[in-house]
Amino acid sequence: MKAFVLDRYGARVPLRLEERPTPELREDEVLIEIHAAGVNLLDSMIGRGEFKLILPYRAPFVLGHDLAGVVARVGARVSGFKVGDEVYARPSDHHIGTYAEFIAVPERDLALKPKRLTMEQAASVPLVALTAWQALVELGKVKRGQKVFIQAGSGGVGTIAIQLAKHLGATVATTTSTANVDLVRGLGADIVIDYKKEDFESRLSGYDLVLHSQDSRTLEKSLRVLRAGGRLISLKGPPDRAFAEEIGAPWYVKLLTQLLSFGTRRKAKARGGEFLFLFMKASGDQLRALAELIDSGAIRPVVDKVFPFESTNEALAYVETGRAKGKVVIKVK
Repeated sequence: MKAFVLDRYGARVPLRLEERPTPELREDEVLIEIHAAGVNLLDSMIGRGEFKLILPYRAPFVLGHDLAGVVARVGARVSGFKVGDEVYARPSDHHIGTYAEFIAVPERDLALKPKRLTMEQAASVPLVALTAWQALVELGKVKRGQKVFIQAGSGGVGTIAIQLAKHLGATVATTTSTANVDLVRGLGADIVIDYKKEDFESRLSGYDLVLHSQDSRTLEKSLRVLRAGGRLISLKGPPDRAFAEEIGAPWYVKLLTQLLSFGTRRKAKARGGEFLFLFMKASGDQLRALAELIDSGAIRPVVDKVFPFESTNEALAYVETGRAKGKVVIKVK
């Protein structure tokens, strides 16, 4: 099979296209012929080595965290899928590698593809939709009538999170650039703040949940728009001890995350709120729930551009510019 391989960690290290053996299949895994792969900033961050401490990969390895494709073979203990099924997934950590023609994925990470989506649309969904679900449903426990502030509403996570929060019955505020105001309004945002013209802190207060995805300065301001008892969930960090424990990190990583997040947790507590760090995890069960919402029309993916497989490096470079509206996808087949 063909695959794009990262030979070494580092900034601006291009992926190299090479022929590799088709993956061996374990008893609980499903071999998928990949038709499309989503592109995420996480791939670039891993490639630069930003997660080496908590997610060590041995180079050379294949990047890629989103897929849609067709089941080519199933392991002996797989019972929920059969050859020919159209599926989508965010493979779990240490099982990534969707910038390739085939991948072996644990059955627990897989779900049947939403019927109303093309392969390219379906490949855009898993990582960002799971992030939104785990932030708003699992950690945030958003209820009808609450107020939710979602930063970067025109991005991959933001476009899905706005729709999910509205489905849950929340009033949604978001930030975006002038060019994307109509896009996020069309997704359901009630309050749209053009960050080029105004400061969200001057307009927002008393929020039940803030989904933070920006820099540390924005994190400080975000804490001040929370109500007492509200929650700030950050996708950018600092990581906390709960995260380190969840991934089974060694004691020194747990101590480091405790120290890194101490100041932010203290500031949140002083305002009667709570700070939580989210590094999303794979879940076929959650993807099944999301597929139902997509097929019902409650959520629709936003795809900015589709690149051919041969242009995988160009697709990554485009995502790194930060200008994408929604998701960028690679068409593999």
